Amino acid sequence: MIRDKSKKKPEKRVVVVTRPSFRRERALIKRGVWPIAGCDEAGRGPLAGPVVAAAVVLDPNRIPKGIDDSKRLTAERREELFEEICATAAFSVVVASRARIDRDNILRASLWALARAVHALPETPKHVFVDGRDKLATPCDCEAVIGGDGLVLSIAAASIIAKVTRDRLMCALALDCPGYGFEQHKGYGVPEHLAALDRLGPSAHHRTFFAPVVAARLKHFPATVEPDLFTGDVDSEAAASEAA
Repeated sequence: MIRDKSKKKPEKRVVVVTRPSFRRERALIKRGVWPIAGCDEAGRGPLAGPVVAAAVVLDPNRIPKGIDDSKRLTAERREELFEEICATAAFSVVVASRARIDRDNILRASLWALARAVHALPETPKHVFVDGRDKLATPCDCEAVIGGDGLVLSIAAASIIAKVTRDRLMCALALDCPGYGFEQHKGYGVPEHLAALDRLGPSAHHRTFFAPVVAARLKHFPATVEPDLFTGDVDSEAAASEAA
């Protein structure tokens, strides 16, 4: 059998993951802009619990080593950096409750919490970096950075503060509502959580309008589920269908 030597083997691609840097902050500092905050949230995706937003102003002369996107760090390392950031930086934390998420939707609740975190800082910043594509309603300049928790050091620091704070809150909720495993999955829709939700029904901490929660509520409390604006009268629709 003659092999076709003209066919080359596919080249291996190496993905280089870079750590977030303080480059953007330093560029602003050279222009006389200070304080500079980074902000991020934790908890948009889960089915239960609040969303937590944090804003951080790092001290350029006392930046803890090893700050990174919170998702790239182990729980133990996040806890260590949380303590170091709290000891060296100015920061604030704001919680948007499950009730606010139900009322406003998760995006609006997250943006509200992020803006409030900026307002809650000890000193109003002159510039804010926020993770994502949405700018915040702040009195200072705001720059949205997609993937910012992996690019901008101040945002990465805020992601750690928000993540550790929310994880601790979910562990507290696990004591209030045992059986759901909040202390393990922190409210995310993993198979273990979905199984518990199906078995036990929604708790007071579950987000009312997230699809798996709606399904579990229909199963366990069908009489308490009221139709929304997008839910028609089933009997009327069926009658109209037959008449047509």
